[in-house]
Amino acid sequence: MTNIHVLDDNTINKIAAGEVVERPASVIKELIENAMDAGATRIEVEIMAGGTSFMRVTDNGKGMSKEDASVAILRHATSKIQEVSDLNTISTMGFRGEALPTIASVSRFTMLTREQGADLGTRVDISGGKAPDIIEMGCNVGTTIKVEDLFFNTPARKKFLKTNHTEGGKINDFIVKLALSRPDIAFQFINNNKTAVVTPGNGNLFDTVQAIYGGQVADSLLTLNLEDEGLRISGFITKPSMLKSSRNWQTYIVNGRIIQNRAIAKAIDNAYRSLIPKSGYPFTVLRIEVPQRTIDVNVHPQKSEMKFEDESRIFKAVYKSVLDAIRPSSGNLTEVAAVVEKPKVEYSMEPMQFVPASSPAPQPVSAAAHGNGYQPKTIYEAVSRPSVKPAVSFAEAQAQLQQERQIHYQQQETREQVADNQQQEVDAAADPSVKEVSGYEVPAENTGRMIPIGQVDLTYIIAQDLKGLYIIDQHAAHERILFDKLSAMADGIPSQQLLVHQLLTFDRKEAALVEDNKELFAKLGFHMEAAGDFDYRLMEVPADVPVNEAEDIIREILTDLGNMHETSAKEIRQACLATTACRAAIKAGEELNMRQMEILLDELANTAFPYTCPHGRPTILKFSSEDLAKMFKRTGFGF
Repeated sequence: MTNIHVLDDNTINKIAAGEVVERPASVIKELIENAMDAGATRIEVEIMAGGTSFMRVTDNGKGMSKEDASVAILRHATSKIQEVSDLNTISTMGFRGEALPTIASVSRFTMLTREQGADLGTRVDISGGKAPDIIEMGCNVGTTIKVEDLFFNTPARKKFLKTNHTEGGKINDFIVKLALSRPDIAFQFINNNKTAVVTPGNGNLFDTVQAIYGGQVADSLLTLNLEDEGLRISGFITKPSMLKSSRNWQTYIVNGRIIQNRAIAKAIDNAYRSLIPKSGYPFTVLRIEVPQRTIDVNVHPQKSEMKFEDESRIFKAVYKSVLDAIRPSSGNLTEVAAVVEKPKVEYSMEPMQFVPASSPAPQPVSAAAHGNGYQPKTIYEAVSRPSVKPAVSFAEAQAQLQQERQIHYQQQETREQVADNQQQEVDAAADPSVKEVSGYEVPAENTGRMIPIGQVDLTYIIAQDLKGLYIIDQHAAHERILFDKLSAMADGIPSQQLLVHQLLTFDRKEAALVEDNKELFAKLGFHMEAAGDFDYRLMEVPADVPVNEAEDIIREILTDLGNMHETSAKEIRQACLATTACRAAIKAGEELNMRQMEILLDELANTAFPYTCPHGRPTILKFSSEDLAKMFKRTGFGF
């Protein structure tokens, strides 16, 4: 008698279920993908107890006949491929023919399906992989599959499931990713009788993202777009100011299939390297379209991994598309301002000070020292050192402010008009057919001019334009400006010689780091020469670095170098530049005049990546007119 024998189909299905059905989310994924392959435009998913007790997937696809339904529950039965050569041109989500029989082998399985034009549908009941019970009955066009008591006959596998909340969250994540991959399908997800996800199904990816994640994420989206000889990349990525702590909200879609790929993830990380903290990840919906013959999806039973014919090309294309998206197309800071995440409004009551009309108003002692011609440069200065200008009424102050704003915008329009007239005169001189040059008035709404108002706590610059209010972190903004400026100097950063050389003393480890990275320090603008065993003479420092900050910057760079492990020269240089920029930037608590604020905003608008500082903190926040109206509860009043 032989010791080797062929397993029965029920045992084979249960073994296969270990690969195809790991948890309730795997069941939902397989059933939704089948619905998508069936041409459904509306898919509804309902679960109870995290999917362990009840799951239902209903679609309006083409459905099946009784004969097809009877065959569909058999192992390796599929309508999506005919022979092995079809694996090279797979365009459907599923193709193995394993999902339905393996799901039915570890649950109480019910399928209702009806084709268009058929009088009756078909019902298939299977309990734990036993013989199916197939009958005819009435039902809607499409397919409905119910899966109850998952793993009831494999208790060893059931005990490894997480809590109902965790399993429900996994299902939610799968549905969200599938909805992002097919914005033309309307998805509805019901979890414990509560609607969790609803998408419009209008084919617009932006509307789908907004429906799932809300307006704040939608307002932070940047468009991805790249086309190159059979390769097309589209989708969205958020500004560096909108981050999450994990990569779970990054979705990679290749030819309509959701995949995981390290090369794509690495390309995004490299593009965002100096814009986000090490623990943050931007929201991403990346859609890649390539010729089907250049990929292989038959790698993993769950079809979550994919092999590319030329992975380096995919890496370069993703990197370029992300870099193009996060690089502002114009010098308009309103495009890069971060949306404030759920601002909390707090109210406080301050006691009011009443002064009798007969009593003279008290004059501040320090005001007389400034004279009548004194003009405060900042809000802080105006509050702490008030002038002796006579008080005016609120109406007079408002009229004066409106007049100043009108003058500012008229000057801006005049500059734009003069420049436009000059260009038209040049065009007219070059083209004899042009008989007359007429002026063109640029409306104030299109100037994109951001006007600084003052400082708060000598740390934040307050600015405005015609669309809203902006708060700029002066240190983070200047840090980004310096970092981009230093990064652009590939041949070395200009340095300034010290009249009096500084003598720096290091310990043995620091001295070894200085000696090993002497060329790096020279390119950064720090020129040092040995003056003893552990002493170095500092002769030159970078031009943008205050002399009194030089030693602290060098010691911080040495600390970073000591903490790094197996890093490239590029990463070392970037970390050193970030440290240099941070220490040389304007600090919190430094008072700026209006002209300094204007220069800072202009330079920030013209830098390459103004979203965040090199360590990932946002540089500018935006309060739109709508946000302010909500915060002051002015919505719905009409005034």
